[in-house]
Amino acid sequence: MAVREGLLALLSDGSRYGYQLKTGFESATGGVWPLNVGQVYTTLERLERDGLVTMLDAAGQKSYEITAAGREALGDWWQAVPLEDPPPRDELMLKVLMAIEHGPQHALEVLTRQRTALITLLSQRRRQARRRVASSPSSDAQALAAQLVADALAVRAEADLRWLDLCESRILAASPDRKVVR
Repeated sequence: MAVREGLLALLSDGSRYGYQLKTGFESATGGVWPLNVGQVYTTLERLERDGLVTMLDAAGQKSYEITAAGREALGDWWQAVPLEDPPPRDELMLKVLMAIEHGPQHALEVLTRQRTALITLLSQRRRQARRRVASSPSSDAQALAAQLVADALAVRAEADLRWLDLCESRILAASPDRKVVR
């Protein structure tokens, strides 16, 4: 989620002050996406410049509200599917691709180390998620957001593990001598 769209989503519920947007954003993202208050105000200035929000100045207190154009932009964002074209600059992907340049044996060693680290990470994330679910009331929106973030991180780690398995099978299949030790 882009900060700009996140702020628009928060403003769609009513006008807010900049600091309220900062804390609301952090709460809505389960506390895993902290914002600098300066980033919030810079984004609000851009949103105002683009006609997506208006600033209200009442007795020296500046609050912001979404405009019709802002609601339309938010609606477009809700409907848009995030594309990964070009692929994201993913460190794991880069590490594997660079390791291949050093030969299949080195690449397989890197895959093994990364797989081990991911399995450990996934195990930790699952334990943390179980503890979080056990300790948080299910009606708490921030707890739910944190749980959903934990779920996303676990699923991404699982996807990375599947990708590493695919890399290994392709490296082995492409190895000219097929004598690479696993």
